[in-house]
Amino acid sequence: MNVNKYRIEGNKQLKLRDYSPSEKHDYSEKELLEKLIPESIDRLKELHWRLHAEEKKGIVVVLQAMDAAGKDEAISYIFSNLTAQGLKTTSFQKPSDSEQKHDYLWRIHKALPARGQIGILNRSHYEEVIAPRVHDLLKEESVPDEKEKEETWAVRYRQINDFERYLTENGFEVVKFFFHMSKKEQKERLLERMKNPKKNWEFSFSDVEERKHWDSYQDIFEDMLNHTSTEYAPWHILPADDEWYSRYIISEVMNKCLEKIDPQFPEISQENKEKLDKYIKLLENEEN
Repeated sequence: MNVNKYRIEGNKQLKLRDYSPSEKHDYSEKELLEKLIPESIDRLKELHWRLHAEEKKGIVVVLQAMDAAGKDEAISYIFSNLTAQGLKTTSFQKPSDSEQKHDYLWRIHKALPARGQIGILNRSHYEEVIAPRVHDLLKEESVPDEKEKEETWAVRYRQINDFERYLTENGFEVVKFFFHMSKKEQKERLLERMKNPKKNWEFSFSDVEERKHWDSYQDIFEDMLNHTSTEYAPWHILPADDEWYSRYIISEVMNKCLEKIDPQFPEISQENKEKLDKYIKLLENEEN
């Protein structure tokens, strides 16, 4: 798979309407489920083991989308296969009273991975340039000094880019996925959650309320992608109406990122190797 097809170059001014939420591809669902995704995840598991063992670098994964676009399912079907010790997952909701007393990136720091970990942000710092803008929730104390309210978003875009550059320059790759879903597909998924008793727990009444602002969200997503897809922290736009194909893209993008890092299992020193050989013989000769 050519994952670069879904990567947004930093100097490209895109129109979200030019990207289809679904696309024709050469893979059947059976092939994706039984062959391609399992093989891709096996490779991801191996590379993640190396990353965790080496403990030199980490990866920050950003998942951003409208409700029901498939973020949670991507975590369940892909990342849950990885070793738990090397994984950190954080879901972001509306900021708490305590979080609102700090700068808007403050709560993100607690969710960042350690070296040797993949940190998954289910929603992220990008919420702070989306929801407050849709609902006009920006408080006066959040407006940068000597700036008009509407200038805040450009300032935050720059700050987010600087923040992500800081992470990458300090050994933490930033991989971002935008789940591009059609309004029709969201309707079908929300109705399934509402009508199926086993899925009622996944539904929130706010999902339908937020749907009323669909066009505003799409405009803001487009603006966000254009201002924050950089060479060092690019966005990938997923055709999210096709859930399994999107999961395959995610796993392949992650593999490409890890292959670039090329983590290796640490080599034991000669001194410890001799000691290891000694202890191996000690255990082998131990009487049961």
